[in-house]
Amino acid sequence: MKRRAISKGKLTLLLTAFCAVILASSDDAKAVAYRLPPIRLASGDQHELGRVLPGLLVSNADREQYVNFMIGLPLGGSDHVMINGQDSLVMRSNNDFGALLDPATLALTGKGMRVNLGTQSRYDYLLVRYNGPNAVSQVWHVGDLTGRILIPAIRARHGLPNWALFTSRPVGVPDGGATLMMLGVALGTLGAVRRYLIGR
Repeated sequence: MKRRAISKGKLTLLLTAFCAVILASSDDAKAVAYRLPPIRLASGDQHELGRVLPGLLVSNADREQYVNFMIGLPLGGSDHVMINGQDSLVMRSNNDFGALLDPATLALTGKGMRVNLGTQSRYDYLLVRYNGPNAVSQVWHVGDLTGRILIPAIRARHGLPNWALFTSRPVGVPDGGATLMMLGVALGTLGAVRRYLIGR
């Protein structure tokens, strides 16, 4: 039986293709994640965008309108906005975040003191509504934050706060198809290279 020898150049080409496949698939490698303590937001901190008084919000559209109105205010500015017959004072903090992304679009709502922003910067603004007779809604800029956030209990006597996360860009869907497609192409290429090397 006659065996075909693979030349040194062909072997180098085959190993290079194999290494390229390994490196291309290394982007999806998982690192061991250690749980970090939550980021604590506070009233008047460096992430505060502003407040709405009174903070009575009826619908999701109302929330979007308040946040977008606040984005349009100058630093330290305030103005009244009338929504559904309710006059509210919207105040912008003096924190300068540069050019704010707009329009803010509601992406996720919830209730409680903890908010999970995930591992990527997907959200830009967080609005928290504290209920009660002196209701207030507070807004923070969270575009540079990831992970878990702890909402301050400044109005805890009025019960758990309601929160809403806003984005000014489309919320991405995790991509699994592209990785599989890339792996398929790489394996197909390896098969073709193998046939080329052995077939000659």
